[in-house]
Amino acid sequence: MGLLLRRTKAGRHSEMRELFDEVFGKSPLDPNESARESSRPVLRKRFYKTASIAPASGGYAILLDGRGVRTPAKRPLVAPQQTIAESIAAEWEAQVESIDPATMPLTRLANSIIDGVTDRSSEVADEIAKYLGSDLLFYRAEHPEGLVARQAQHWDPVVTWMSDEFGARFVLAAGVMHVEQPASAIAAARAALPRDPWKVGALHVATTLMGSALLGLALAYGRLDVPQAFSAANVDEDWNLDLWGRDESIAARQAARLKDLEAAAKMLGA
Repeated sequence: MGLLLRRTKAGRHSEMRELFDEVFGKSPLDPNESARESSRPVLRKRFYKTASIAPASGGYAILLDGRGVRTPAKRPLVAPQQTIAESIAAEWEAQVESIDPATMPLTRLANSIIDGVTDRSSEVADEIAKYLGSDLLFYRAEHPEGLVARQAQHWDPVVTWMSDEFGARFVLAAGVMHVEQPASAIAAARAALPRDPWKVGALHVATTLMGSALLGLALAYGRLDVPQAFSAANVDEDWNLDLWGRDESIAARQAARLKDLEAAAKMLGA
């Protein structure tokens, strides 16, 4: 009987791992790839009754029916902060009949950080720093006047803040021709990047989603909130939408990106 019980438990653990792999895939750090992975049409049925958390080494573990969840790389899904762990568990608890990764941005982000950042946070920070050489905020439209003014309204305060707060004095350019940024400015902004792997991972996602490390830093330091940062990141796209009309596919894509940005901001603020 005992042997049978152990086999049954082992089978359930194996089933959970297989289901988790199938639902969340490789959980890449790139949020755009992650969104593609999570948009697969086949959703698995909910296989657990309750989701909860419990203290664990390194923070708080997410539990399904009392059993620890593991990432696609088979690492324990443990969040460093109780509030983050509770929010991740809430995503699992909110699933009804099927498990939809698109509605679980914190879970996907936590998987990505645990599997892709914790062992290489310095490398990931270097990837963020690459944006500092050609950041979205550096390249300004020459016309029309309305777009020029809108870019200045959203972007100038962040560029000024980077200069005043960190001594990172960047060069702005009109058009799309590449302009070499001062090494001192890049170094000053690079020094402002967080060192905690969870915050590095969250900032990487925010930077990738917005195409701007400066906006990511402004979000991380509380200079901008999520709606302000997202609006700044979408100035050009929103301008075209206002000019030519709204498109449902673009609106849906923006909504998905906003959810991921909110998850990253929650991690940054924890």
